[in-house]
Amino acid sequence: MDSVKNIPLSWAYDWLQQPKRQYIDGQWVDGTGQDKWVVTNPANREALCEFVMADAEQVEYAAQIANQRHESGVWSKVSRTQRADMLRQIARLIREHTEQLAVLESLPNGKLFTESMADDIPTCADIFEYYAGWTDKFYGETSPVEDGFLNYTVKEPIGVCALIAPWNFPLYQTSLKMAAALAMGNTVIVKPSEYTPLTTIYLMELIDSELEFPKGVINMLLTDGAMANQLTLSHNVHKVSFTGSTGVGRKIVQNSGLSNLKAATLELGGKSPCIFFEDTPNLDGAIDRAFTVMFSHKGEKCSEPTRFLIHDSIYDQVLEKLIAKANAVKCGNPFDENVDQGPQCNEAQFNKILEYIEIGKGEAKLVAGGYADTEGDNANGYFIRPTIFSEVDQKARIAQEEIFGPVLCCTRFHTTEEAVQMANATAYGLAAGLYTGDVSRAHRVAEQIDAGMLFINRYGCYGLAAPFGGFRQSGWGKEMAIHSLSSYTKTKGVWVYYGDA
Repeated sequence: MDSVKNIPLSWAYDWLQQPKRQYIDGQWVDGTGQDKWVVTNPANREALCEFVMADAEQVEYAAQIANQRHESGVWSKVSRTQRADMLRQIARLIREHTEQLAVLESLPNGKLFTESMADDIPTCADIFEYYAGWTDKFYGETSPVEDGFLNYTVKEPIGVCALIAPWNFPLYQTSLKMAAALAMGNTVIVKPSEYTPLTTIYLMELIDSELEFPKGVINMLLTDGAMANQLTLSHNVHKVSFTGSTGVGRKIVQNSGLSNLKAATLELGGKSPCIFFEDTPNLDGAIDRAFTVMFSHKGEKCSEPTRFLIHDSIYDQVLEKLIAKANAVKCGNPFDENVDQGPQCNEAQFNKILEYIEIGKGEAKLVAGGYADTEGDNANGYFIRPTIFSEVDQKARIAQEEIFGPVLCCTRFHTTEEAVQMANATAYGLAAGLYTGDVSRAHRVAEQIDAGMLFINRYGCYGLAAPFGGFRQSGWGKEMAIHSLSSYTKTKGVWVYYGDA
């Protein structure tokens, strides 16, 4: 297939034939590891490209270079106006190459091309423009101290930032981290997921060929998690921003303690609830929205509402409509405009989801999906039907553990207190949603739910000026908004004595 509605697939396959290399200190260099990684298309398991991975020594070399450039001030001493202009130039490059980036986003990930084209890639440009505006607006402050003294604070770059992005939103997550770090004057090492590195590689090529960043300010490593572990141990790295599993987040915290106590922002797992009260306004619209947020991007989203808590009086009605919507989903080639859901990102995730589905069959009532979609060409890829379990006990593994796929758990409740208790009954606290026509109850419940983001009467509201992040085992710190900037700076307090000697 050459194209669907002028999608530049031929261009992409030509580009994929070019060597894929590390980007360190402004130079493209071969990986020095012993192993090659093959990037595959999850829709048909074809090899897209391969690269020699960086080993731990090369990872440490990149960290040393980034630290040398940080200490020299080649970026932090650039005027804030120039810094902002460079970020806007990155945004311009993304906008000018939206189609190419959207293709490279969907090919190794399996998300719909329309999802990449309409949402993910344009938002990446927005992110760089947004943080460009912060370069000269993140102020220090004066402190109320005793007469004869002046105390003021200065926000300084934290140093070398290791930015470890996941495979579910490859360029979006890279952009969130990279734009904020650069805006505050730091040097960066970007480590995209080995499963989905293509958009990051291409963006680095555009930056290298069309912009004049000082060497060593932006670096990129292509390697796996085992080798990237050196970033979290390196004394040349001062901050890690990681999006991924809670297990890896714990390892990063341990490595910080074993090395230089580097700062960490951790955006980790979730098992988010969505509560439908008996007085849900526009019930059909609420069901449509919650279903879309749950199953878009193949369910591979940390903040998706994987647990629907539904009042007993409307439970059967809601469940019936959810089942009908799930059964109507068409799985297939993510570049086909008639397809609703693409393949899971990789074989390991595909097998993990199927294992959880088998567990769920012994814990609850399967009412939709529950199997791999092997119809036609789908037999060659990692397709899983939208799956719904009913009557799920909140102690069940499928209700407690993050599955990260198109698997929804539905549970009925009777009282508001019971709904709140169920909502908080996991180790996570990333997001939660609720639908009700009672504004007082909405605020009371929002106050009682232990989650970093609450959505009332519309699940999934996001904006760059609003913080993103959770509580408990869903992570540390915030992405987006002004709240992310503190983690990319260090605050220095300066005392001045002007009294009598």
